[in-house]
Amino acid sequence: MYITYISPQPTPGCPSAQPHAPRPPRAPRPPARRLPRHGSGPLPWAARSSPGSTHHGGGAVQLSARREDARDPTLLRAAGRTPPELRERRREEAGRGLPRSLSIARPSGRGAMAAGCEGVRDRHGARWTLPLRPPLCLACAVETLGDGGASLVRKKHALSRLRDALAWQALPVVQLLAPDERGCLCLIGTLFGKTLLECCAGFVLLVTQIFIEHRLHTTLYRCGGSSAYGRGSLPTFTLLGKLADAVPVFADILVVEHSNLVDHLLVGLMYPNEGVKAAVCYLYGKLYSSPVGTEKLSAHFEERLCGLFLSTFGHAQTKELQVNCLGLLKELLKSDRFVSVLMNNSKPEEESENSDLLEGENPLPLILKKLLLTRDEMLQAASSHCMAAVLVHSPSRYAPAFIHADVPEFLFECLMCSSEILIWSVYCSLLLLTEERLFFSKCHTVYGIESLVRSLQDVLQLNNVELHKQGLLLFTEIVRRQPVEIKLFTNRGICINAMDVLMKTVDCPVLEVVVEAVKAVAAFLSDREKFVTPCVSPKKCDSDLSDSLMSLVTEELLGNKTKLLVMYERSSLLWYLLCVCRLAVELQSDPMAQENAFTAPYSESKETLNNFSEFLLRICDSLCIPMVMNYLEGAVSSSVMEVFISALNTLFTVVPNMRDKFSKKLASSCFIRLTLELKARFCSVQSNPALNQACSSFLCNLCLSLYSATEKERTSSQEGKCGMSELLQKSLPQLNYTVAESLLLLAENPEPLSLDQSLCSHQHCFILLLYFAYTLGDRFVPEAELFLAIRNFLLLAQDHRDCPPPYVLRAVLYLLAVCQDKGKALDSRILDNLPDLSLVYIHCPVLLKFFLHYPELMGRFGHQVLQLWFSWEDCNHMETEEAAFGTSDQLNNANPLLPILKSNSSILLILLDLVCSSSVEVAQKVLMALRTFLEKNEDVFVCDLLRNQFLQILQQLLVESISFIANRNLPILLSLLFLVQLRSKGTRELDSTDFKLLHQVSNLCGKCRPKDTDLLQPSLNFLYCSLHQTTPCSQQRAVAVLLSNVSLLELLQKILECTWSFPSEPTYLSSEDALLSSGWLLAASLLIYQHRYSTEVHQTLSLDLRQVLNAVIFRNKKSVLLLVSIVQFLRAILRQNFSSLLVTVVQNTAQGATQPQPSSLEDAALHPLTMQQVFSLVVSLQNLLVHKDFLLSQAVVACLETLLEYLYVRNQDVALHVASQPWHRFLLLTLLSGSQKSILQPEVLRLMTLVSEGRSSNIISQKEIGQILQEVAEANLLELPEATSQALHLFLCQIQSSHCQMEPAQARTIQTLLEHLPEQTSTCAKHQDIVYPFAGQMPLIREVRAGAVTEVEGILHLLLLTIFSQRQTVQKVG
Repeated sequence: MYITYISPQPTPGCPSAQPHAPRPPRAPRPPARRLPRHGSGPLPWAARSSPGSTHHGGGAVQLSARREDARDPTLLRAAGRTPPELRERRREEAGRGLPRSLSIARPSGRGAMAAGCEGVRDRHGARWTLPLRPPLCLACAVETLGDGGASLVRKKHALSRLRDALAWQALPVVQLLAPDERGCLCLIGTLFGKTLLECCAGFVLLVTQIFIEHRLHTTLYRCGGSSAYGRGSLPTFTLLGKLADAVPVFADILVVEHSNLVDHLLVGLMYPNEGVKAAVCYLYGKLYSSPVGTEKLSAHFEERLCGLFLSTFGHAQTKELQVNCLGLLKELLKSDRFVSVLMNNSKPEEESENSDLLEGENPLPLILKKLLLTRDEMLQAASSHCMAAVLVHSPSRYAPAFIHADVPEFLFECLMCSSEILIWSVYCSLLLLTEERLFFSKCHTVYGIESLVRSLQDVLQLNNVELHKQGLLLFTEIVRRQPVEIKLFTNRGICINAMDVLMKTVDCPVLEVVVEAVKAVAAFLSDREKFVTPCVSPKKCDSDLSDSLMSLVTEELLGNKTKLLVMYERSSLLWYLLCVCRLAVELQSDPMAQENAFTAPYSESKETLNNFSEFLLRICDSLCIPMVMNYLEGAVSSSVMEVFISALNTLFTVVPNMRDKFSKKLASSCFIRLTLELKARFCSVQSNPALNQACSSFLCNLCLSLYSATEKERTSSQEGKCGMSELLQKSLPQLNYTVAESLLLLAENPEPLSLDQSLCSHQHCFILLLYFAYTLGDRFVPEAELFLAIRNFLLLAQDHRDCPPPYVLRAVLYLLAVCQDKGKALDSRILDNLPDLSLVYIHCPVLLKFFLHYPELMGRFGHQVLQLWFSWEDCNHMETEEAAFGTSDQLNNANPLLPILKSNSSILLILLDLVCSSSVEVAQKVLMALRTFLEKNEDVFVCDLLRNQFLQILQQLLVESISFIANRNLPILLSLLFLVQLRSKGTRELDSTDFKLLHQVSNLCGKCRPKDTDLLQPSLNFLYCSLHQTTPCSQQRAVAVLLSNVSLLELLQKILECTWSFPSEPTYLSSEDALLSSGWLLAASLLIYQHRYSTEVHQTLSLDLRQVLNAVIFRNKKSVLLLVSIVQFLRAILRQNFSSLLVTVVQNTAQGATQPQPSSLEDAALHPLTMQQVFSLVVSLQNLLVHKDFLLSQAVVACLETLLEYLYVRNQDVALHVASQPWHRFLLLTLLSGSQKSILQPEVLRLMTLVSEGRSSNIISQKEIGQILQEVAEANLLELPEATSQALHLFLCQIQSSHCQMEPAQARTIQTLLEHLPEQTSTCAKHQDIVYPFAGQMPLIREVRAGAVTEVEGILHLLLLTIFSQRQTVQKVG
């Protein structure tokens, strides 16, 4: 605020002299212009007609002036000219001439004088006439004053009129008189001392218009001579003040060359008239506003003026004196020296005891406090402004004096006003007082916070942006600096009002106000302990204010305000986020913050600390980070980045369960590179320590979080984390290099005798930063350069026999694996001193490829690397990947070991060794990997290599293991052996290795018990596949090997008998069901091949036919594969007419029971079957067809075919009766109702062939045969599967050879179809009998409608039972 002095005007009659009236504006100096010689020549009073003219008027003026000059030696000295020169000059000026009309002699007497004046005014012209009442001719008035012969009355009258003219028409008068310098000087000399006070304004205008330095000196000399003591000095002081105000150099001239006048000013201050004191203070203010005056009068102030001024100021009663004292004080407070004198000035104790005003040591704070007590807002504003001017020099030095005087209390009271200037001044003063701790310890803030909040509420209604900003800044400083032990918000209403104010200011449309509002919010939330009242929830406060911030940031990001944001404003928003995050972290350790006191019992609330913390993380991730990253594209400020990095560092602990995910996202978003660039740019040469510390702490927490996320399963992770934390905390603050400098640092050779480990620490620290950046895709260093740097680092470490910590070596290995150029040979020396690989292993595909790509590395580390790889691999994850990825490319990406195995098959030998030498978990994972590899890579032929290795491993295990059953790796090895055998598609000759394996596995099975399913399941599968996937010659030898093993056949007998004792699941294949399935399939194969090759049998299998049939007829929810296996065995025994050297069939195996006798001729013909068993078996097989399972349907149809062949041989009537039953039609309709192409299913075609042999047209009519042929003709025969093509061929041949009549078109169609069908191979029928018994992981029954299946089964049961009962009745009657 700027203080306006009040220039004293002691003459009450003059309008321009009224107290407190503003000074008249300084008239602009008109341009110099010459008057024309005719009509309006030079000024009349300064002209003569000729050098020798003796006119009375002109001569009188000249003579008077000449005499005056001669009598005034001071004026001659000031002018610097000799009297002769002056006379010569005046002669020249007199020669210019004077108009004749102005040189007429005036008549004597009042009337003559008036008439003469009227006549002269007419001759002077209208230009000289001033619009007064009555009008005044300026020329006449001037001539009258200069006429020595004029009477005193006329001169007084002219002087009075001229005073009015200068008072009311000063500017026109000056414009008329200014062109003639000499005339103006004469007029000034005439006026000085006569009407000085009355014509002060005009006098000053004349002086400024014709400013001449020697005339100014003359004026000062006359003021010094005429400055009488007392009230008479008032005009002089007033004139000097106005001259100092009008003439810029006047104060300097007065102080330097007229110091005697300064002494008179001190006398004026001691005079009891406050008008004189006001004029003196005004003049002092002008003198001290000049730099020259301040310098020259400094001693004067300290020695003489200071005490007198404070006394005068303290006892001032009139507003005029108070205002001018404030003006002088404002000028004095610009100097630190004067402020020190004023604040240290104190009265002696004996003087201050009797003083009723200046109590205490410092009178100035009390004086200003007194002004605050007045009700004048202008004086209050000036007083608070002066306080701010004092405090701004040194708040810590001068603030205690104001605080002890209780000034802050009255400043807070002044905030209840409506004056914007006063509120601004109070804000400034209080803001400076907040820098002193005493301000808070005296509890002034507790008293005044309510006034401040209410003031902010009122100020927000005003349209004054600067006032809004200053008030928010004061609120911020008070809240931020308030001591924790002194509670600030002791009232719920104040706290709520403060929150309302902050939310309104955050939503303010003016961006500058929002910046300060965000700072205030941050301070408000930075320390919750300042909330003493329990009625305000900090979480609720945070939520409301954070919502406002979120809308603000969204508006800034999406609107046009983004372009207006500068560094300072962004720093404010980020500072808000930092403070709120710190508050959330503090609340985590407070038990009261974990519960919401405002929530009803047994009810959930969304206002929880966890939700608020997640909200902070969301806005930082979605708003703040993108905003700052966008800002980084332009100019970067260290202060902004310091707050931003600090906020990110705090977010690590805001939501602990999201720390790992947040760290990975930051690292993958190049924040490690960003932070290193900031440190290199702003923190080199020990600059910006705050930013350096923030960046170092952020990098340390980020690296430790990433390390914890990747090292959870490592036992030594905690120890390594402590060492890494110590290394990072020690080295990061000093790592302020660019990337290029850091790479050179890695290759720097430390001194051998140096004890300083800082170089090694810096190298290790930089390697860790590169490692964490590279693992998450931030490859900000070229790979070739990084590889050379890492290589040099390792070689230097080996030369100095220095072994880095394991966590550093892990980072080194990863960087080598990432950056190594695969086209160049590897320098294996760099890994010579590598310690135990398990300590430095990193589970990542890059490292696996690195060690397995180079033969020298695979030879040294391959076994250990693969073991570590499978130890860290998740078994469930491997199974999920295997099931989820269908294509080979996707599977290779999910399992990086598969393409490595394909390119280097020798790795398979290492994997097989792992199966035997590693733990069960590792062996299982290896098995899964090998199984996936063998299934997905059919073009890789490694079976021979694997068989040889399998034989060695199996022999070793059987020899070394005391109890091979307890060896948990043996089942996995057998499973892998079965997979290798299954992988061998087609037929091949068995070599010696195969027979040795067959012998070892069969002996192993003979030593097992039926409950050893984990060993028997893969072993029996291997034996089954070995029998089927070979040539007849090898097959005969293999059957002989197996049948010669008595223990194997005894075990097989026990397994088959377990079929009617083990419970089974309806859909999924259990381990017992899988073993039973493998046993039945192996028994069926041995039965078939023993009969085919007439192999010698050393041990027979005895089976109860009733139990076998009941297993099919009464299924008891057996699994599909088990049913298929039993049906396969039943088909094999039917082919041999129940007579085999290997299998002995009995009807009842119960102890003491006799063989049942046939009850009829049909039963005798079908022995050992009975009619009832045949029809029950047929019905059960038909029911199994309804399930529409491909594998089951194939087995059932084949069994039906074999059963009809058996019946046809034993009793043709029964066979034809079974084949011609009408329910076959119903079954076909059920099977054909599935889809449009059901007719081309092989089981349907074989079933139609089967029922066509019955020679009954009730099942398939000629019309339906035509429709079937039409549908078959529309299909592409060449694309049909082999099984379908063979079944279709048999069906067409059956129709063609049938005795039913066919149309010629149908016969031609059949012949055409037979000609277009591809040639049949002999292997087709053989491979239909092969069932590959996987250890079922998938349901084997396809999805069908359970209701429809049950309904069909019920109908068929009722129908068949009725027919069977009728047939038996007829036979008995017959």
